[in-house]
Amino acid sequence: MRVPFYDIKAQYDELQAPMDAAVHEVIASGEYSMGPNHNLIEKELAALHGVKHGIALNSGTDALRIIMDAAGIGAGDEVITASFTFVASVETIVQTGARPVFVDIDPATFCIDPAKIAAAITPRTKAIQPVHLFGQLADVAAITQIAKEHNLAVIEDAAQAIGSHHNGTYAGNYGIGAGFSFYVTKNLGAAGDAGLILTNDDAIAEACRSIRVHGMGKQRYYYDHIGYTSRMDEVQAAVLRVKMTKFHEWNERRAQLAAIYLDVLASSELTLPVVSPGNNTTWHQFSIRHGRRDALQQFLKERDVASMIYYPVPIHFHEPYKHFGEGQGSLPESERAAKEILNLPIHPHLSVDQVAYAAKLIAEFCASETSTP
Repeated sequence: MRVPFYDIKAQYDELQAPMDAAVHEVIASGEYSMGPNHNLIEKELAALHGVKHGIALNSGTDALRIIMDAAGIGAGDEVITASFTFVASVETIVQTGARPVFVDIDPATFCIDPAKIAAAITPRTKAIQPVHLFGQLADVAAITQIAKEHNLAVIEDAAQAIGSHHNGTYAGNYGIGAGFSFYVTKNLGAAGDAGLILTNDDAIAEACRSIRVHGMGKQRYYYDHIGYTSRMDEVQAAVLRVKMTKFHEWNERRAQLAAIYLDVLASSELTLPVVSPGNNTTWHQFSIRHGRRDALQQFLKERDVASMIYYPVPIHFHEPYKHFGEGQGSLPESERAAKEILNLPIHPHLSVDQVAYAAKLIAEFCASETSTP
């Protein structure tokens, strides 16, 4: 039985009629940039998270960079973040001229470990950037308390956290701003690249809106900031608004599939995902850990079950970022996670039988490993 890791086309097949109609309406209208769908998706996503401002952008990467620019982060500053993440979390810090300071992760959640943040704070520290990884929030209670004690900004990397909350308070409410991604593989994915900033800070919101359009102020062709071209295309906004009608249903489906993995693999010799107290998870990824991860991945591949490794190499090992870290062994939990993690198929267009088949194979592999002398 074939078990694909993604099936983006299945989303289109399910929503073909309304999606075709929405895209056609945009093309026919002639309003291709910052039109009605763009304005509505900002309001709708801000309302979903209970946040005051939504700023629609070209990508989640731009969202992080623009928040930092709006906050005045630049040369000489330091931003504390994780190395076990997608590169955008770090490259955006470097692009401002600031220095990323890496802190190790909590091995249970893969998110930044708050217990290690205080030791990384220096007089140059300007912000903490927690990465809300795989569909649940980092330890926002502890992180925001540390930030308050040291007068630091919090910038949420919420690229994978649309719909994620802690005790009912959603991502975007824990700092000066949060950056979200709607890349095609996300729980809410566009038909290409798109992103969003959520913030409750009026000044940050005003600066971000300016920076996304060349730094232009309220008066056309008068500039308040050095900016970018980072508007969300009207077609992407229209696609996202159609997919929003299925967002909760698709997340519920992910939870149903996760329950199958958790049930079948409960007694297997591997490490299953942990959801922190107070958190929900949108199951953007279902991430297991195994000491012979590569052998398990090959075993699944031979049986037509796809899997992915997020992330195979921590950022502080990569050539452009090595000089920001302290070398191999400096972040032991991040490095161990990169060797053990395996992400399993969990998209909402999988069948129960497909997930049960994948889980059964993993259980068989673990059992054979245990019985091998």
